[in-house]
Amino acid sequence: MGLLDSVVGALGQGGGAAGQGDLMGVVASLLDSNGPGGGLAGLVAKFQQGGLGEVVQSWIATGPNLPVSADQLGQVLGKDTLSSLAGQLGLPQGDLAQQLSSLLPQVVDRLTPDGQLPQGGAMGNLGDLGNVLGAFLKG
Repeated sequence: MGLLDSVVGALGQGGGAAGQGDLMGVVASLLDSNGPGGGLAGLVAKFQQGGLGEVVQSWIATGPNLPVSADQLGQVLGKDTLSSLAGQLGLPQGDLAQQLSSLLPQVVDRLTPDGQLPQGGAMGNLGDLGNVLGAFLKG
């Protein structure tokens, strides 16, 4: 996980964006195959198991992204995972779920520009992840 730590560390640095960088670190950890989301493929599987396969597939596909509510996201990730991540940021679970419900669809969409998961469903290039998350910090 050294490369992921470097990406997250770089995102967390700089100006007044530390809070945003911390949120990006949570997103990066969800997309890390060793993280609580089980990587991009694991996250897709969780959405499918939670009855939200159509929602997550819209993020991967090249068309418009379907929304996900904070409650739906909480159900998919589970209370324990959401509680742990919220605790790392010092946020209430509901606030974190709300922020992730707007950010996660955009990140997954940008990580799958061709409308497909990276080869083998694994998180392909962590450099791509860093670029995508870094663009959110700048924008």
